[in-house]
Amino acid sequence: MSLAHRVLVVDDEADIVELLSYNLEKEGYQVASASDGKKAMEVAKEFLPDLVILDIMMPHFDGIEVGRMIRAMPELKNTYILYLTARSEEYSEVAAFEVGADDYLNKPIKPRALMSRINAFFRREAQKTDSSDTLEIAGLSINRLNYTVTKPDGSLIVLPKKEFELLSFLAQHPNKVFSRDEILQKIWGIDVYVVERTIDVHIRKVREKVGENYIKTLKGVGYMFTDEA
Repeated sequence: MSLAHRVLVVDDEADIVELLSYNLEKEGYQVASASDGKKAMEVAKEFLPDLVILDIMMPHFDGIEVGRMIRAMPELKNTYILYLTARSEEYSEVAAFEVGADDYLNKPIKPRALMSRINAFFRREAQKTDSSDTLEIAGLSINRLNYTVTKPDGSLIVLPKKEFELLSFLAQHPNKVFSRDEILQKIWGIDVYVVERTIDVHIRKVREKVGENYIKTLKGVGYMFTDEA
């Protein structure tokens, strides 16, 4: 595993930070840690992590607020966010994906399973084809290098990683309908478990930023990108 991959572990339980740091370093990652949300943001600005593992319930900004602030930082636009929490309520999971989470796991932590998921993030990244290409479709210019989309009016928007990957995937297959299961497998992978509601959240956020007419919903079937927007 490349030492270029930096992971920030944020949890107010010292034993969890120690456990995760040990396993990550054993896999070859560079690791930094923080015990609360305020410290996490201070470290993130200096460390510029490729992945942040976040607890949700923390002092001095909870994990949801930290995730929101990370997503607002241009220099961390491609950073993966993985939430760990002892809470199992669906609204916590939805809130996590609302701010751009890439994965969400309940405690207690199983280190081997967690490492497998983390390795999968970067393995899929390494397997991607040249991302410098720009896809031009339906008046949109989708730049795979910097995760930006230029709208027909010339305005430029930067999308979080998963929102961009979702839009890019659908746009590469215009007028083809994909079920939620197919989208989950293509964007999150078979080794990452997220609920189907996650797709709805991301579709809604893409529509808010790019435009309502590009992605159509076929009730009971799935979603498709239309090139007649």
